[in-house]
Parts: sequence; structure tokens; C-alpha cells
Amino acid sequence: MMTMNNPEVDYAYKESLCAFFRSMKLDNRNALMDRVLAERTRYITVGLENIYQPHNASAVLRSCDCFGIQDVHIIENSYQYELNPHVSLGAAQWLNLFRYNTQENNTPACINHLKQEGYRIVATTPDPKAVTIQNFDVSKGKFALFFGTEKFGLTKEACDLADEFIRIPMYGFTESFNISVSVSLCLFHFTERMRTEQINWHLTQNEQTDIYLQWYRNTITNSELYEHKFSQDYSDKKK
Repeated sequence: MMTMNNPEVDYAYKESLCAFFRSMKLDNRNALMDRVLAERTRYITVGLENIYQPHNASAVLRSCDCFGIQDVHIIENSYQYELNPHVSLGAAQWLNLFRYNTQENNTPACINHLKQEGYRIVATTPDPKAVTIQNFDVSKGKFALFFGTEKFGLTKEACDLADEFIRIPMYGFTESFNISVSVSLCLFHFTERMRTEQINWHLTQNEQTDIYLQWYRNTITNSELYEHKFSQDYSDKKK
């Protein structure tokens, strides 16, 4: 594929490639992608530590897609993150999944990366001293919601590296929600507030272009062959 050092030229190429792929799709699919992308955000992202049940892992991705979350950061310390396609219903192809699995303990690498990107690290916990989701300050800056396993929750290291702590109020005998339910409740609450408060949560134009390309590459049969031919034609026109 074509590679360029000038970011402006690179995005001119990407936008042209998007237009080319767009011409291959039916109008109703393009309109759907436009509508969905307009609601996508990176103001909120999700971090998952050691989620090992495929059903829960898949349900989380499905919820992220439904609530407009584009990025999911997956920490694989003790378990590999596996999906159940009957539950995820193809949600993974619409998301950016970042997996951290090259070290024995990948939690610091994930959290430090997100902090460098300007995210507040927000750990979910049943601790009654934590701030409830109703009282959490959504407008203070973008944030990464971290969730651990249903049985053990987040590790001590993840909690030690967190900036803030939140909890979902509960009024029954059970101590915690299922992990996929916790993610859904938090994302519904926070994305609704994000969209109604004075927050700049939308993707940039360049981010949208990158995601469009990802979606087209994932959904057009033999997209690599079409892109290779487009790249050759594009280079020839620039000579």
C-alpha cells in the first residue's frame, strides 16, 4: 500500500480511497455508516482486565458498539480474550481493539499508555466509599473506564494506578453486577450525560477518515485487491 511521510498528503490519499470504497457500497449502507460514525466517540474508552468468559467478553463489545464507544483496551495477563460470535454479532469489526499481552503483567503498560493519551483512569469498584456514577464528573476531561473480572474485580495494581473510583448503586443482597451488565449500565449513563453536557466528544475529521477505511476494509470482499489497484492508479496520477 502507499506510504507517505507528509500527514496532509497521507490524508488526501486516505480521503480519496474512502471516496473510492464509498462508490462501491450501496447508498443505504453508506448512510448507515455516516449516521453511526457521527455518534462515535473517544472521549470515553473502556479498559478490560483479565476478562476470560467468551460470553461476557462478547457482550461487552456489543455494548461498546451500541453506545458509540470506538476503542476498547484489553489486558490479557492470565487469560486470552476470546469472543462468542453468537453474542458479539460482529461488533468487533466496527471497533478498535487494543490488546496488551506481551508481558507477564500488562496492566501498567495499558494504563500508562492511556494516561499519556490524556485519559483519566477510572476504576469501577463496589467499595461504598467510591463516587456513584450519578456524582461522577463527566465534563472534567476524557476518561477510561476500567472493569475487572466478575469474581475478583480489578487487580490491586490497576486500582493503585487509577485516578478515580466509581460504583454503581445497588440495593439487593448480591455484591456486584455481571461484568457485561456493569459495562452497559456505566456506558448508558455516561454517554447520555456526555451528549447532553457541553463537551467536545466528537471525533476529528482525520479520525473519522481512519475509521471509515477500517470499516470499508472489513466489509468489502477482496478490499486489499481493490486498494492495491487504487494505490497504483493514485501514484500514476501523481507522476
